[in-house]
Amino acid sequence: MPIYHTLGEIPRKRHTVFRKPDGGLYAEELMGHEGFTGTSSLLYHLHPPTTVKSARRIRDLAYQADDDATLRHRHFLTGRVRPGGSPTLGRVPLLFNADVAMLYVAPDEQDAHFYKNAQADEIVYVSKGSGVLESAFGDLPYKEGDYLIIHRGITHRFRLALADGPSQFLIIESRGHVRWPKRYRNDFGQLIEGAPYSERDIRRPAALRPVDQMGDFRILAKQYDGLSEIVLDHHPFDVVGWDGYFYPWAFNIHDFEPIVGRVHQPPPVHQTFQGDGFVVCSFCPRPFDFDANALPAPYNHSNVDSDEVLFYASSEFMSRKGIEYGSVTHHPDGIPHGPHPGRAEASIGAKFTNELAVMMDSFRPLKVAKAALAIEDPLYHKSWVDAQHAQFNPPTS
Repeated sequence: MPIYHTLGEIPRKRHTVFRKPDGGLYAEELMGHEGFTGTSSLLYHLHPPTTVKSARRIRDLAYQADDDATLRHRHFLTGRVRPGGSPTLGRVPLLFNADVAMLYVAPDEQDAHFYKNAQADEIVYVSKGSGVLESAFGDLPYKEGDYLIIHRGITHRFRLALADGPSQFLIIESRGHVRWPKRYRNDFGQLIEGAPYSERDIRRPAALRPVDQMGDFRILAKQYDGLSEIVLDHHPFDVVGWDGYFYPWAFNIHDFEPIVGRVHQPPPVHQTFQGDGFVVCSFCPRPFDFDANALPAPYNHSNVDSDEVLFYASSEFMSRKGIEYGSVTHHPDGIPHGPHPGRAEASIGAKFTNELAVMMDSFRPLKVAKAALAIEDPLYHKSWVDAQHAQFNPPTS
């Protein structure tokens, strides 16, 4: 994340004496990835961040894979996930491998605890809802269509705006550091002209509200494929100032500027983020190809070294039948995929699409989580030959 940012009070020089009004020292903390060489920030706490009163492991969170490893296309309907629960503890795993995992939750309650993922960066796509992401870095308001990038180890809490309606989050966990695609950046890290978004589109924490409060404060930390409870003797959001390049940030899918062409453009033009072993793309409303003989629907393709996963954030998608808002399709490597019957012909002459979708392509095979089987359409792989199934009635339980 190559944008320098600062909030609150900081000393003129790093690693120098910085005193509180009562004469005591603020506690300096360096937080960043790749040891001391990656992006980092310096935070100044009212209390040392190390004062832990207790720690215990609560439960395992290792994802369990479907026993049936038959090679086939899969379809999951997140709209069938029972809504409710915690935005951090109610997540249902859908797909995963050693590099990346995809989860879903439709929370309806505020977390009393604080949370941090200590083993993965998180991309939280806000499919529905609004609120504020609270952290030691300050408040970051979010809204529908936002990608929230929460780097590993950042203690945070979602404050859901429950009065604004239900919330739905798609979560992508990344073992590696989430970043802008390299080809969008120049040698100095700045987004180049021609990139589908600019620094003006990136929203950073805007309000810092340090809390000076002692007591028992529960932080639930995900690490070692499990959840641990860490009780701190003070409120974790006690930072009076910070600066650097490592912090949570937001980007809205509607600020992505689609790249279109005379004929059909391949999915890399939709790339939004880069991780280790995967990419994330955004399919947004846009004009179709403008050649008189253009075929807007995508051609059949075999990605022989990547799995393709699409989360449909609208009920329209030019190449698909039988999907609904919140559908997730998994097209694994090893077999081709393409438009459903009739969709290529129907796209001829079309001028515009209102589709909205988040795509994740992984470069190692994905496993289907057992928890996703309850919301699977088991006959999706036949939908290219079964005309009736192209308008199927998915299971309701």
